[in-house]
Amino acid sequence: MKKLIVAMGSLLILALSASMAGAALVPSVYDPGNTGCPVSTFSNGVLHLAKNCPTPTNAAAQASITGFTGATFTSASFTLASVSQCNGGSPRFNVYTNAMVQQPFFLGCNNVIPVVNATTGAATYTFTAATIAAGGGQVPVPTGTISSVEIVLDVQGAADLTNITFNGVVQVPDIQVGPPTSKSSCKNGGWKTFTSPKFKNQGQCVSYVASHGRKQHHK
Repeated sequence: MKKLIVAMGSLLILALSASMAGAALVPSVYDPGNTGCPVSTFSNGVLHLAKNCPTPTNAAAQASITGFTGATFTSASFTLASVSQCNGGSPRFNVYTNAMVQQPFFLGCNNVIPVVNATTGAATYTFTAATIAAGGGQVPVPTGTISSVEIVLDVQGAADLTNITFNGVVQVPDIQVGPPTSKSSCKNGGWKTFTSPKFKNQGQCVSYVASHGRKQHHK
């Protein structure tokens, strides 16, 4: 019986690990009109989102949260520098699932009651079934299996988000390693450490260094 419990526990851990594999924050903008007004950057642990144009403009600052496809929603949270950065429900989580109830599910900063740090003024917004209910049940709790998740700011203004979590996992951008600058850095398994770009084998890494070295030489 103990072996069965251990085995089931191991399978659960593997399943959770698989659902979170590749989880990362990817800053981006939605700007089909090329207005240049939305800004999305991540630096020193802060996701800075800004929309420097009127709210009706078809543009948004955002960040995708990857690695949760096929999972179900349990919780999400972020901290704003102050409550004044919560404006018209932005920033918010947009959670897309296969449920037919609503697409996407909106989890806006005005849908829950923040916990405010009395010293710094920073406000933490946590989204769970309980906190959404405590906030008046303004929005439904996401149901179904997740297809994509994003954080969006689509009203005029700016917000600085820290301590971003989704389903209990802290969200930060992937650390990009590369590109390689010498053939020796590709050897002895070194090619496996590069993520920008990624390589399938040592030869591909060496070829990259050789070709880019020639390009630099002829500049």
